[in-house]
Amino acid sequence: MASKKEYLDYVLEQLSPLDGISVRPMMGEYILYYNGKIFGGIYDDRLLVKPVKSARAMMPDASLSLPYEGAKDMLLVEDIDDREFLCSLVQAMEGELDAPKRRK
Repeated sequence: MASKKEYLDYVLEQLSPLDGISVRPMMGEYILYYNGKIFGGIYDDRLLVKPVKSARAMMPDASLSLPYEGAKDMLLVEDIDDREFLCSLVQAMEGELDAPKRRK
């Protein structure tokens, strides 16, 4: 099931205080970036983030979920209505995210 653009727009609005947020559509879903680093995505109208140490610390009760068949587990962000929390979460994760890989 593809995610709705309206859900993506809402998540992006919640993250709008942060400079450096970008998105790339991918097969009906959306990959989310912060300062060029992938931190998560929108899958089946759910916000999922990488399970890095800071994200686990900020969401100790978050459930692990598969974004799609064959992918690695990601953390489900349940409360997307808390703008301050979402922005803090993404900022805290930045130092643990992999730098983008250069294509040849």
